[in-house]
Amino acid sequence: MKQELLKKIEEKKIVAGVVGLGYVGLPLAVEKAKAGFKTIGFDVQKAKVDLVNAGKNYIGDVVDSDLAELVKTKQLEATTDFSFIKDVDFVAICVPTPLDEHQEPDISYVRDSSTAVAKYLKKGTMVVLESTTYPGTTEELIKPILEEGSGLKCGEDFYLGFSPERVDPGNLIYKTKNTPKVVGAIGDDAAEVISAMYRAVLEGEVFTVNSPAVAEMEKILENTYRNINIGLVNEIGRLCKEMGISVWDVIDAAKTKPYGFQAFYPGPGLGGHCIPLDPYYLTWKAREYGFHTTLIENSMVINDSQPAYCVERAMHILNAHKKAINGAKVLVLGVAYKQDIDDYRESPAIRVIKELKKVGAEVTYFDPWVPEFKGYGETGKSIPELTPEVVKDADLVMVTCAHTNVDYAMVQQNAKAIFDTKNVMKNIQPRDNIEVL
Repeated sequence: MKQELLKKIEEKKIVAGVVGLGYVGLPLAVEKAKAGFKTIGFDVQKAKVDLVNAGKNYIGDVVDSDLAELVKTKQLEATTDFSFIKDVDFVAICVPTPLDEHQEPDISYVRDSSTAVAKYLKKGTMVVLESTTYPGTTEELIKPILEEGSGLKCGEDFYLGFSPERVDPGNLIYKTKNTPKVVGAIGDDAAEVISAMYRAVLEGEVFTVNSPAVAEMEKILENTYRNINIGLVNEIGRLCKEMGISVWDVIDAAKTKPYGFQAFYPGPGLGGHCIPLDPYYLTWKAREYGFHTTLIENSMVINDSQPAYCVERAMHILNAHKKAINGAKVLVLGVAYKQDIDDYRESPAIRVIKELKKVGAEVTYFDPWVPEFKGYGETGKSIPELTPEVVKDADLVMVTCAHTNVDYAMVQQNAKAIFDTKNVMKNIQPRDNIEVL
């Protein structure tokens, strides 16, 4: 089986399947098709499937012309019919792994996708989970589902592995194609073949580790590392505020050290599909072993409380301008979780809006990337245009996302008071109407 698959990879005769056509799956499907592999995308949402088959892109990091051309030449197609799994030789599962209402892993999408794949899995297929999850998922959850549902034996009839997604929306340098990839699989043959498949598609180096659990844990480490360091700098920022020191100046000074330090920056909280969620997967799994991840949990507490802290700071700013938060008009600039993208998953700005409303503020927002949102029990629509009149009408302007296509100089010139949680106005002529986080 190994030699046959390696030959099919070399000759570009592999038919690739990607389950889940979101921020991870669609770019991966496009790259596989561009590399010369016939690719089928699977998704339960018909709207996404229809968009792909029409050659219409809905993911920022996919080049529109690439998608349109691949669909036109039948190199890439999408379907809601999972029976076509029987036609593929490689399946990447790229579905969401959110948290439930109890902040515990919701692996229902992974489980359901694996069950759907198992039903049509044929001998000689490679299956790879890319969804971020807790260590042990591939071997403890996916393997039994695939074996029981297909009647095939892992390692003998099909290969199974884990290769964590690494997607940074809006990154101008690192995309799916050139980002290094980690692969862990069940058995040496599986690791060799799955790694060969990724090498045939990607330009980034492919690193093979000795088990799926190592690959699952390294992904959690990547994002927990960021969570902890952001928690550290958020706490340092709060202390610097009490001490009358600019945390931004402190960070600028610290990052002059050419070794042993990486700059992280404070903000209104954490957003996106990884950093706010992944540490919960690890702490949940750790409890199975009676292990308490104290440092990780403390960083999560700090970051989770940052939106409320920002609202507390906003109240003090308004009080200094002889205005109560109850009834105050607050204009929020940016609800995306990251600058210059339209993704607002887990966005701290939405939590800031929710907290502002709790204390009676009248909140409007402007975001040229996110015309409307729905999350944390809140819905909203952006004002159509950011004008001097809109800014003047607000009692407080809060910058919660550092979009580059916002006229911050105009905002500064017309605002009564500004709370800049992203320090985007640092290069504008200073005025006494700005306070930074």
